[in-house]
Order: sequence, then C-alpha cells, then structure tokens
Amino acid sequence: MPYANIFDSHAHYDDPAFDADRESLLAALPERGVCRVVDCGADLASSRRAIALAEKYPYFLAAAGIHPEEIAHLPPDWEARLGALLSQPKVVAVGEIGLDYHFAENPPREVQRAVFEKQVALANARGLPVIVHDRDAHGDTLALLKKWKPAGVVHCFSGSVETMREILKLGMYIGLGGAVTFKNARVPVAVAKAVPADRLLLETDCPYMSPVPFRGKRNDSSLIACTAEKIAQLRGVDTQALIDRARRNAEALFRCGARAVHPPARHSE
Repeated sequence: MPYANIFDSHAHYDDPAFDADRESLLAALPERGVCRVVDCGADLASSRRAIALAEKYPYFLAAAGIHPEEIAHLPPDWEARLGALLSQPKVVAVGEIGLDYHFAENPPREVQRAVFEKQVALANARGLPVIVHDRDAHGDTLALLKKWKPAGVVHCFSGSVETMREILKLGMYIGLGGAVTFKNARVPVAVAKAVPADRLLLETDCPYMSPVPFRGKRNDSSLIACTAEKIAQLRGVDTQALIDRARRNAEALFRCGARAVHPPARHSE
C-alpha cells in the first residue's frame, strides 16, 4: 500500500553505498511518498556532503556534527569549522553526535564525553536541536542530556522504556527505525508501544538498519513504510495516521513547515 508524508529524520545518503545510483534514487523518492529527509553528517567532510545534498534537493535538510567514532583525528580548529557549517541555511540540527562505548577500540570515553558536551553547548548557543547517537552508553548519555537540556532526538533509540521516559521528561524525541521489525526485538517493540504519539520520529539510518523483509539489503527512505506498518500494528493505529503524526513531530523539532515537494497525498491526515 502506498503512503505519503514520509519524513526520514535520519539518513546518510552521502555514504559510498549510494555512489552508483544516488542521483536517480533521490530524484525518485518523492514519487514514493517521501516528503523530507534529514541527511546527517558524521565528521566535517560528511557534514559538508550532507549540506551539498540539501542544497541540491529541495526536500532535503542537513545536520552537521562529529560522530563519537570519528573524533580521533579532529583538527585543532574543529569547533570553528563546525560552527561555520552550522551557519548554512539548510542545516537544521547538530548531528550525528553522542557516545559509543560498544567497541574497545573506540576513542576513550572521557574524550567522547568532552567532544559531545562541546557540540551540545554549540547547539544550545545556536538554538539548534541535537541528533544523538547512544550505543551502550545510556547512563552517560542521559546524564549529559540532563546537564545541558538540549532540544533534539535520541536516534535509533536502543534504551529501555524507563530510559525513554527520562528522555521524554527533557522534552526530547525518540527516533525509531528498522530495528523495531527485527526478530526477537523485545526492547524496541516495548518502546514503540510506549512512546507518546507526539514524541515519535521515524528514521532509516540508511544505508543501514533495513527493516524486515529487506534486512541485509541497502536501506532507503521509502522503506520507512515497513517500519511504520510494524509500529502501527503494535499500537493498534492506522499506518498513514502514524506517518502523518511523525511528520508533524519532525517538522516541529526541525522547524520546517510542510512544503509541496511530492505529489498530493492520497490520504487525509
């Protein structure tokens, strides 16, 4: 069943996985119901690429930031460089930033925390929301968010329902993607059932995290339909209504009103 108003709140179309057909794919997504995409940077170079995509495609927006796995070789003036990127007209968030304690070879935790804090402070100073990466670092992530109280979203949320509620108390959003559809995905399913409708964002994290039945293949924004169908089933609501609500939530967070960049919706809100 075709859907409209799909807002992908977290994508990486600058990734090499899209090099072979990026232009044709991105030209086609609006016809597949995708109305908005936020392309997220992971370092200075990918942030510049995300901005370039946003400048080329009317339905694209960009986020600029330093991912915790990419901080080992930051130039001394990285904050000034990032600040310049955040001044670009189509940049709507600081991201993807956060903490990742999953691999032992990742940068030291104290270094990750320092860079994360500096970027959250920069976001607050600019009046921008943050797009937060949290992998196996729920306690420290929550502590820093409580300290700085930014607007934003914890993307690809992997914490418990209890942690989700603490995030919600800060006024932040919860981003859910393909993991909700995975076999034995107990915690994401519990969160998908419990998150308030006005605090849910839909995302792909493409080219990664493809939902079932496309798991293992390259992800793209049109496949949010599969994730939305699963969440709607869990919540006992209409899929298009859930997609519409998530779009409005994303527009509120990223301060971007609806704009006709795709054919008129076939479903009412």
